[in-house]
Parts: sequence; structure tokens; C-alpha cells
Amino acid sequence: QVQLVESGGGMLQAGGSLSLSCAASVRSFSIYNMAWFRQAPGKDREFVALINWLATVTEYADSVKGRFTVSRNDAKNTLYLQMSDLRPEDTALYYCAATTGPATTNSRNYYYWGPGTQVTVSS
Repeated sequence: QVQLVESGGGMLQAGGSLSLSCAASVRSFSIYNMAWFRQAPGKDREFVALINWLATVTEYADSVKGRFTVSRNDAKNTLYLQMSDLRPEDTALYYCAATTGPATTNSRNYYYWGPGTQVTVSS
């Protein structure tokens, strides 16, 4: 069983930066492929970024490429998402997710999810 808890969300103005964390309660965090997804009000959940279990592969949605950076610290059982140059369209509930399956952009491949942390960007 994997428990994930996101933190670091908040309200800020466009152009600002924010760093999200996802703490995992699991004995073998290092074997999980991890990802960030987000969901804005009235919209479907969408892929944001992923990092594979070896931290050798990262992938980003086109909308965040060059502005967001995903990383992990297996010694701390923690996943990170560094966000910069934030825009109002980045406003959403941000979720971290884990899987021992393939590291893909499809949310259906992820077995474990956190409750989410809210990011609100004003113009």
C-alpha cells in the first residue's frame, strides 16, 4: 500500500514560482514511477510531468515544458515539482501519482494517488 500526500500549493500572482512536494509512505519508493497530474474546475484531469523510477527519464506536457521541473529524492521518499513563470491557466488541483507499471502520461496506469494540493494563479 502506498500513501501519497502533496504539499506546497498556494495562491500567487502570474509570473511567480512555487514548489510542490509529494511525500510517500512506502517501503520501496525507489521502485515506483511517479507523475504529477492536475485538474482545473470543469476540466478533465491532465498529465503534467513524470519521472521514472531510476530518475533517468522525465517527460512534460507541452503546456509546462521549460517552466516546470520534476525531480525525486528516494532517500526522503519524496517527489517534487518546481514550477516557475506560473500563469492563470496553471490554476488547478495538483495530484501526485505512483505506479509500478510503465511510466506513461495516461492517468489510468497509476495505481496510487494523493488527495491533491491547490495552486491558484491570479493575473
